[in-house]
Amino acid sequence: MSKDVVLVTGASSGIGFQAAVDLKNKGYIVYGAARRMDKLKALEELGVNIISLDVTNDESMVQCIKTITDKEGVIDVLINNAGYGSFGAIEDVDLKEGKRQVDVNLFGLARMTQLVLPFMRAKRKGRIINISSVGGKVHTPFGAWYHATKFAVEGFSDCLRMEVKEFNIEVVVIEPGGIKTDWGIIAGKNLAKTSGNGAYKEKANKASKALINNYSSGKGLSDSSVVACAIVKAVTKRRPKTRYLIGKNAKAVFIMKRLLSDRAYDRMLMRIMIK
Repeated sequence: MSKDVVLVTGASSGIGFQAAVDLKNKGYIVYGAARRMDKLKALEELGVNIISLDVTNDESMVQCIKTITDKEGVIDVLINNAGYGSFGAIEDVDLKEGKRQVDVNLFGLARMTQLVLPFMRAKRKGRIINISSVGGKVHTPFGAWYHATKFAVEGFSDCLRMEVKEFNIEVVVIEPGGIKTDWGIIAGKNLAKTSGNGAYKEKANKASKALINNYSSGKGLSDSSVVACAIVKAVTKRRPKTRYLIGKNAKAVFIMKRLLSDRAYDRMLMRIMIK
């Protein structure tokens, strides 16, 4: 029996790295992709195939898929993990930065999906796993562009799931809460840089400090292995869930968003984030 071929984007660290290793250890043929090949060396040492990929560059995406399919003949599972968050007040964030977040978090995901679908349809089998966030269900101050991309990934995935069902292709969304990565530290530093000296500086600096402190300490955050475990389930289960909401506080925050009015939720979140 031939082994399924898995492509993981954004595999140089964190969730993508751990998922690639776990799936390789499960016996899959795994390709870990990222922009910088030097950051993939540790993955290669663990037996994962590595490949260059820039999800903002169409030529790079096309070449990545071609290289894998020329060798393997197919890609059975695509894990769209590449993404980032750059926080700042809407008034302060340069539209170029907003567009870049959309390019990476949404259009890169969409283009990679387009490129693998013909192979999956021909085989009448495949899985596309999109890494979203609880931030695709709830909102936080100063994260408008990030949340916009993740809300979009949710809708994109729902539409895709219905379209490809007849070809026996599964679409799964992973929605992590707070995870022990550098994500929050980077977001917090970007927030201070973008909005720390302007009209929103008081609240922006408090939110920045809270993000950096929280992600530096890891308090209330889940390990990236928790997300990787959910990804493995989404790949291996005969009938996976359409969504996996995972990580500490993710379900609690989501439930509160559903139970509270918009204004009550806003007040609660501002008290938590901006002390």
